[in-house]
Amino acid sequence: MPANSRTAKSLKNARAALLFYFLNLLLQFFSRKIFLDYLGSEVLGLNTTAQNLLGFLNLAELGIGSAVAYNLYKPLFEGNRQAINEIVSIQGWLYRRVAYVVLAGACVLMGFFPWIFAKAQVPLGYAYGSFAVLLLSSLLGYFVNYRQIVLTADQQQYRITYSTQSIHIIKVILQILAIRFLSHGYVWWLVLELLMAVLSSYVLDRCIRKVYPWLRTVTNKGAELQKRYPGIITKTKQIFFHQMATYVLTQTSPLIIYAYASLTLVAVYGNYLLIINGITQLMGALLNGVGAGVGNLVAEGDKQRVKSVFWELTALRMWLASVACFGIYSLGHSFITLWVGAKYVLPQSAYILLMGITFIQLSRTNEIFISAYGIYQDIWAPVMEAILNLGLSVILGYYYGLTGILSGVLISLLVMVVGWKPYFLYRYGFQESVWEYVWRYGRLFMGIVLACIISNYLISRSSVLLSFNYKQWILSALVTMGIYMPVSLLLLYLADCTIRDFAKRLVRIIQS
Repeated sequence: MPANSRTAKSLKNARAALLFYFLNLLLQFFSRKIFLDYLGSEVLGLNTTAQNLLGFLNLAELGIGSAVAYNLYKPLFEGNRQAINEIVSIQGWLYRRVAYVVLAGACVLMGFFPWIFAKAQVPLGYAYGSFAVLLLSSLLGYFVNYRQIVLTADQQQYRITYSTQSIHIIKVILQILAIRFLSHGYVWWLVLELLMAVLSSYVLDRCIRKVYPWLRTVTNKGAELQKRYPGIITKTKQIFFHQMATYVLTQTSPLIIYAYASLTLVAVYGNYLLIINGITQLMGALLNGVGAGVGNLVAEGDKQRVKSVFWELTALRMWLASVACFGIYSLGHSFITLWVGAKYVLPQSAYILLMGITFIQLSRTNEIFISAYGIYQDIWAPVMEAILNLGLSVILGYYYGLTGILSGVLISLLVMVVGWKPYFLYRYGFQESVWEYVWRYGRLFMGIVLACIISNYLISRSSVLLSFNYKQWILSALVTMGIYMPVSLLLLYLADCTIRDFAKRLVRIIQS
């Protein structure tokens, strides 16, 4: 597959994702405001907690999807339809077993709801209803829509985006209207959540059938077929440990906050996460489609080209992450105050730690290439990351509250993501010394630090007033970003040639 074809597909995925990103972003902030005003922070915190509990059960997925995607890159590159059908059939067979495990685990977990939600100031039926609806929506992915993995691996994520996000937007609008104008608004919210999940699954299934009319899965032959592809089971076992670490990182903090505090603090933390997740989704809209392209590139075996793309993505993600974190740090508190009120502002110490966590999360590039190479054998690393994350969060959270919980998360990321992952990729993927990474990453990071210092000084010298109303906030945001973005780009341009090379290549692609 030519390089420009991969890039063109990535750009098409990015355009579709960006369109729905901005639509969803506006709806998310508005719907959360409606949720807080009409249902309260306790119900919002309960909904978040139910999602986190379901995320724990979905660990049973074991990383099957990632293992299947890796095994699909080569047959998709070669156009081997028989192999594609067999691999996806194995996925369907495995997913049905996962669904039964998730369902059984959910039944057991709901038996403990009276104790889990003992502190909640909302009816216990809300907890059961929220969890049941989210569970049923999740099970649809295991039974119906697992075949979308072919679209993802084939760099046609935009089709999934169009099929599912249109319905998602309609769902959120109807949920807002239900909460605002109907009695028992949360009950209607749950009903719409379930109905739209069913509709979304139906539309996506039709899309898959239209794009790949030859895709025929026979799930009852999965046990026999998986013997032909032993790598799927091997990779799944390895990826499971990495999935576990991801769950601990992304899902356990709200649960620990609830354990030490209240659902209200979960909602306060969730407001900031909504902003951060919005930025993360924007990064995903721009760059997630690259993953399959990297997989195809690695399948071709051009090592120098792979490394060139690696450094382009690393520099680009670091810059975008720095823009996001500088903007959130400078403007986040004032936006929260305007949006939902000063009582929902986080303590400054927790806020700084959250920015460190966000920067590391947004700038992660190594995992994309580790996935493309299919090197998951470092199963001890995610176990250690999970132990550090959960252990330190629980211990430090007991003594220092939210600040301690976030400190535990940040320490685990520094040790495993910033420290171990680059070494592992260079050692087993590129098969080169990691010192090149240390030197080049260090220069890029110092350029970002210097850009933050210079930009803060220039902003402090400006006469912009911060955020007594939305008009002033927008003006302040324009000035803040207008200063930081060119300053940081200039310094990164001087620090490393990667940004310059990427810009030249992007111009050639646009001109062609």
